[in-house]
Amino acid sequence: MAAQWAGMETVAFCEIDPFCQRVLHKHWPEVPIFPDIRLLTKEVLERAGISGIDIVAGGYPCQPYSLTGERRGEEDDRALWSYMFDIVSELRSPWVVGENVIGHVSLGLDSVLSDLESIGYTAQPFIIPACSVGARHQRYRVFTVAHNDSQRMERGIKQQILWQPDISVRQISKSFQDAERRFDSHKSRLCRSLHGIPGGVDRVRSLGNTVMPQQIYPVLAAITEIERLLDCS
Repeated sequence: MAAQWAGMETVAFCEIDPFCQRVLHKHWPEVPIFPDIRLLTKEVLERAGISGIDIVAGGYPCQPYSLTGERRGEEDDRALWSYMFDIVSELRSPWVVGENVIGHVSLGLDSVLSDLESIGYTAQPFIIPACSVGARHQRYRVFTVAHNDSQRMERGIKQQILWQPDISVRQISKSFQDAERRFDSHKSRLCRSLHGIPGGVDRVRSLGNTVMPQQIYPVLAAITEIERLLDCS
């Protein structure tokens, strides 16, 4: 959703959860979904007619790094950063965006940055809480933004680029607040996390894994603007 706001076209999804797959297919029926990051390769994508990918973005599982979990890092069976790094290494797209929980800062983030830098990317983490874009909860998220087209950058943008919240960001934040108010006015008295209510458990689990699109929108909008400036240089 945030990618659409930023003027980007999504050409593929990688999602293993059946409920989340159905949600993606409902909103983007023409975009193929690859179910397992461990089996996803450049060859698999090319066989599906997908090439020339400009940005690889993904939220690898947070459980290995979450402050509420055992924090086993890469020793956790659910840790999938190494597989995301494999596809990044194969594709060498100009941009990479990774997302995870705040606990990733103290466990594992240094390895992610080191991995990206080892194959020529310049990487920078950003912490953006949901409350900074109008939500009523904190939901801190760490976004790792990496770029590897250094020669183009050097001959392109010479001046300092400063991102400032423009009218579109403020409008998106306001729309989010309006949506929350509408949701509150129609809340059910039943707790949506109660087991036994059809569809409720899958929905709550997926909500727990989500990122507010308003959080990542500034990152994607900045990438779009940088690309525009580079193309004009």
